[in-house]
Amino acid sequence: MIRQLFGALSVVLAGVLLSACQSTEPEPEPEPVVQTPVVKPTPPPKEPEPEPPFDENLNPLDPVTRKPLNSTFYFEYDQARLAQGDIRVLAVHAQILRDYRNRSVNIEGHCDERGTREYNLALGERRSDAVRRYLISAGVRSTQIETVSFGEERPVDPGHDESAWAKNRRAMMIYR
Repeated sequence: MIRQLFGALSVVLAGVLLSACQSTEPEPEPEPVVQTPVVKPTPPPKEPEPEPPFDENLNPLDPVTRKPLNSTFYFEYDQARLAQGDIRVLAVHAQILRDYRNRSVNIEGHCDERGTREYNLALGERRSDAVRRYLISAGVRSTQIETVSFGEERPVDPGHDESAWAKNRRAMMIYR
């Protein structure tokens, strides 16, 4: 019986030894990761900044002719209605003010010497407001516009005839 026990024990011991010597398969090495360099697209060439539409005195320039843009608008006697030609010029002013939101304008309303001081101040205000309303309707921010009326106080022509009066019935835009 000891022999049988010794035989069984040797079989178990041989099994343990054989299993301890068993070789394990090595894990396969991971394939190397090839890093491809990231190619950043080259930015498109910068277009030159457009030339600002203002002269050295900060007056607006016509975008086509590069000459000073008309900033004085004349009115008929006792009227505050803009002429068609003035509306086309004001459209260019509106575009400039939309493009350059940091710029603003003062609009001065003026009258000829006929009428009372109070009436002419009110008429000058209606004239400056006519220009202001057009600019706002064309997309200019109201914060970019200030209006003032000088009535008959600042004539451009001191004469006392129709020619002088026609020059004095005006609204003027002054850029800041």
